[in-house]
Amino acid sequence: MLSYGLDDEHEALRKTVAEFARDVVAPAIASYYERCEFPYEIIAQMGRMGLFGLPVPEEYGGMGGDFLALCVALEELGRVDSSVAVTLEAGVALGVMPIYRYGTEEQKRHWLPRLCAGEALGAFGLTEPDGGSDVAGAMRTRARLDGGRWVIDGTKAFITNSGTDITAVVAVAAVTGTRGDGSPEISTILVPSGTPGFTVSAKYSKVGWSASDTRELSFDGCQVPEANLLGQRGRGYAQFLATLDEGRVAIAALSTGLAQGCVDESLRYVRDRNAFGGPIGRFQALQFKIADMEARTHTARLAWYHAAAKMAAGQPFKKEAAIAKLTGANAAMDNARDATQIFGGYGFMNEYPVGRFYRDAKILEIGEGTSEIQRMLIARELGLKA
Repeated sequence: MLSYGLDDEHEALRKTVAEFARDVVAPAIASYYERCEFPYEIIAQMGRMGLFGLPVPEEYGGMGGDFLALCVALEELGRVDSSVAVTLEAGVALGVMPIYRYGTEEQKRHWLPRLCAGEALGAFGLTEPDGGSDVAGAMRTRARLDGGRWVIDGTKAFITNSGTDITAVVAVAAVTGTRGDGSPEISTILVPSGTPGFTVSAKYSKVGWSASDTRELSFDGCQVPEANLLGQRGRGYAQFLATLDEGRVAIAALSTGLAQGCVDESLRYVRDRNAFGGPIGRFQALQFKIADMEARTHTARLAWYHAAAKMAAGQPFKKEAAIAKLTGANAAMDNARDATQIFGGYGFMNEYPVGRFYRDAKILEIGEGTSEIQRMLIARELGLKA
């Protein structure tokens, strides 16, 4: 018989993170968000809880859990705030996991303990200013070997966790040559923060995720040792594609959390808000709207659970990851819009969480593969070719 629930260990984690989100994150995050300030103390507490090391073995400083545990934590954090959730998502799925999956033993032992403890953050340098979804074809960042050192030149855009005071390393995708068929050879190189020639821009002024860190990076004759190559030369693009498949499941869980947060806030509001002689929750129009929101959230949760289950079983999950990402992003965006409408004028005020949810939801249809890209991946997995 199929089970769609969490086992005891994951359920205990869910309750712990839910309590932390409710008691620590929720009371403080609005002020960070309005100031566009990175919440270092909250992130430090998450590090002490072991959240940044959830899917990593204990021998590298992790918690010895699995990727499902990370996704469970992301949903509960996303239920309260997406800036904190995406800092964890990018820190683990895009910072820790490439080093854990593809790093040498020396690289793992050097970087993972601090990253898993949340004492340092890693970033994922893929997207470029002119690239967007055409990652490989539009990549202009170049790296060449010169006397046993990689020399990197280029620019990366929209890179999460790349400029905080605790950012330690960025995995940079760069063209390192040309294949026999004329296509670019892309490799991944670890660049420590503070390396000469590596410049981090000022923070972007963003519509949402205002308490998270997102920057543009530039590399001008930036040199690192040849040993900083992550994985095999020429396998960088394949590595990042696999990393993105996992990351899409994580973003789907975060999106589900935001969608659920909209339901939670709307239920509280319609029970407390009085109009026309009683609580507005008695009006069928609002009941139907909230029922639709709950149905979307339930569907999004089942989608990411299914993708995570296939991943954990070692089965192909590219299509399921794309479905989960698409379904979760749709649920988050639709629920945020409906929650704002239910709150009326109050939904347009920053003091209410739904205003923050509305601002945060849109990027979920864009980041880690747009909704259009997810549809393309699903169609391709069904055997439909362009």
